Amino acid sequence: MKREQLKKLMLVTLSSAFVLSCTDLEISESDSIFPETSTGGFDGVNDPGSAVDQLYNDMNGQFGDQANLFALSEVSTDELLVPTRGTDWGDNGIWRTLHTHTWSPSHQFILNTWNQFNQNVFRASEVIDSRSNATAEQVANAKFVRGFSMWVVMDLFGQVPFREVDEGPDISPRVLTRAEAADFVISDLTDAIAGLPVVNANDLEGTKRASKAAAQYMLAKVLLNKHIYTGGAPDTGDMNQVVSLVDEINGAGFDLQEGFFDIFTETADSETIWWRPAAVGNRIWNTLHYNMSPEITGGGWNGFTTLAEFYDMFEGPSDSNVEGGAQEERRGGVPLGGTPFVDTNDDGVDDNVVGGVDNNGDGFIDGSNVGYGFLLGQQYNYDGSKLKTRPGGDLNFTKSLPGLVGNGEDTGIRVIKYNPRHGGFTPHLIIFRYADAHLMKAEAILRGASGGDATALVNELRVLRGATPLGSVTEADLLEERGRELYDEFWRRNDMIRFGQYTRDWEFKEATAVGDETKNLFPIPVNALLSNPNLVQNPGY
Repeated sequence: MKREQLKKLMLVTLSSAFVLSCTDLEISESDSIFPETSTGGFDGVNDPGSAVDQLYNDMNGQFGDQANLFALSEVSTDELLVPTRGTDWGDNGIWRTLHTHTWSPSHQFILNTWNQFNQNVFRASEVIDSRSNATAEQVANAKFVRGFSMWVVMDLFGQVPFREVDEGPDISPRVLTRAEAADFVISDLTDAIAGLPVVNANDLEGTKRASKAAAQYMLAKVLLNKHIYTGGAPDTGDMNQVVSLVDEINGAGFDLQEGFFDIFTETADSETIWWRPAAVGNRIWNTLHYNMSPEITGGGWNGFTTLAEFYDMFEGPSDSNVEGGAQEERRGGVPLGGTPFVDTNDDGVDDNVVGGVDNNGDGFIDGSNVGYGFLLGQQYNYDGSKLKTRPGGDLNFTKSLPGLVGNGEDTGIRVIKYNPRHGGFTPHLIIFRYADAHLMKAEAILRGASGGDATALVNELRVLRGATPLGSVTEADLLEERGRELYDEFWRRNDMIRFGQYTRDWEFKEATAVGDETKNLFPIPVNALLSNPNLVQNPGY
């Protein structure tokens, strides 16, 4: 009997106390994806095209969410933190433990991410199976999704359960080691490159789904990290392949683009390799104060901030970031008022700002009083008056925080790449970008590849972004450059591990976690261990 969808996962949360106090626990379905039939009767999916569409649609939520994958990738680093303000963002410490590296195997975001991407792997395998009679391009898309999703599990957890599509619940999935999973991912992505269509840069519709360039980018990413997964030093052959893959992407027209924050609008550009129609609202509202641009649906949620030490990596005055100041472009700036709304052709959209509207008729583009990049110091209303906190004080974002708890409404520098002036919940979230590939090429050369000069490549990007060229580039320089270019884009944890900096000290990290290399992997969730005896908990948990 054919079937059209996978049985929903049971996301059962077990507290640490419950696990410790009970010895007779019923095993629940969690990471070990169970087919709907228990007799191994799978004979393909009815509509592989729809199944591929659903794979991509599911990823919209997985990428757009501010929790789960995004939180594990960003909040667990020096780049983002979510301090508790009164009772706001307390959430039983779920955000704080990520930043302090004191998470446990029962952490909800860890469980959710494990389940989501293991589910992607299984559902993609159903499409890939020959009994589904998918077209070559559908199989290539499924292999791309499976390769990417397995990479997420491998990168975060170090081991990957793999269930064949016709295995019943009486069979515990085999578990791939990190090295085995890396080979599996490389094979899937190599196949995907061969089967996916060529999509050139500036193709807004074509880059919404995986293309040959997207698979090349992801393969380069895996190869750049391969020595982390297999042990030892970077392999020169792998590094040379990274350079070749990036050059092939560049050959399709993808390239660096001027106007850093213009890239994060709902328009075509030469940098975006893969984007998804996931709403960018979480990236906007999770950082802004409640009183910033309240006329736009969504408001501010007053949560995410960055550390002073991360902000200080950027060129510019240390204690101010006013729009038009002496800072580099990527640091953005705080406007002193709103931008007047101009609509000469009377189509309801501003002539100069992508997506700019004035729905409340006050003469300003909605959201244009909100700056780009890093919001530090006094924030302003459209008319130039000072914005206020809810208690009535000046809304003046501070560089320092008293800690992860005990914060006021205005503590912490805010981080924003997608701006409400372009639409509060615009469905255009960038996943892969050429600037990342450009820096991957520079890093591969720094790690032994031929094919160019790492310093020249980094300086090409820096000059474009209004930053001073470097005389030479070290590994530390390259990690910082990746931070300046790619903040808020999922990559900080992966980068810090590759450069050996993820377990270093930073503000508010728990002292016992500093230098603890076991934190380079997240724990296998409790539910997964209970449901699959082939899994073994990672060291340190």
